[in-house]
Amino acid sequence: MLYIIGLGLNADGISKYGLEIVKRCKRVYLENYTVDFPYTKEELAHVIEKKLLDAGREKVESLELVDEAQKMDVALLVYGSPLTATTHISLIEEAKRLGIRYKVICNASILDAVAETGLQLYKFGKTASMPKWDEKKNFTPDSFMKIVQENQSMKAHSLILTDIGLSFPKALEQLEKSAKIHKISLKKIVVCQRLGTKNRKIIYKDVGELREYDGVKSPYCIVIPSKLHFVEKEVLEGR
Repeated sequence: MLYIIGLGLNADGISKYGLEIVKRCKRVYLENYTVDFPYTKEELAHVIEKKLLDAGREKVESLELVDEAQKMDVALLVYGSPLTATTHISLIEEAKRLGIRYKVICNASILDAVAETGLQLYKFGKTASMPKWDEKKNFTPDSFMKIVQENQSMKAHSLILTDIGLSFPKALEQLEKSAKIHKISLKKIVVCQRLGTKNRKIIYKDVGELREYDGVKSPYCIVIPSKLHFVEKEVLEGR
């Protein structure tokens, strides 16, 4: 059987049920290519008391885990919510095709933790992903800003998730360049660091001030607010 288990946002975030399942699985994989973890693999292994095998993009996308699940109980541990990445849906579809039993065990993710900013969840639009640019290879995609444009057209907030390995100063630079290309005016934005952990931090500053700001740790995300409700404004400015 194949289990896809959400870890939540901190090393102790796995649910009691998820932990019970993990302990009876023959193989336990840790998906390691969609996020910069706020804790170490060793810290997680200590919590679950099992050996963790790495599952990179190639391992997951090859659907080898489904083949293994034909013979034994296999768990794939995913940071946050287990089905945020589309690759994990592919695992389920393959399991269905082959008649292999599977179970998804949900958990908290950045998509609900971002409510700690004070911004109302129902006022968020589409979520955007900012890739890590490689200017030497002329890889500088800015299409994520089109999603921000769409959201702003309906007065919705924009949550931007950043690529693994993308430092905050570089992300801010990419954000400003992309905004200029798409003629979007950036004023105050929200930066969320390690929500759901003891090192969480929520920063609400003008983009110009953030250029000089040092110390944002991964994982982090960026929110470009739209028109603020007076309660949202009160919470953000009270930080």
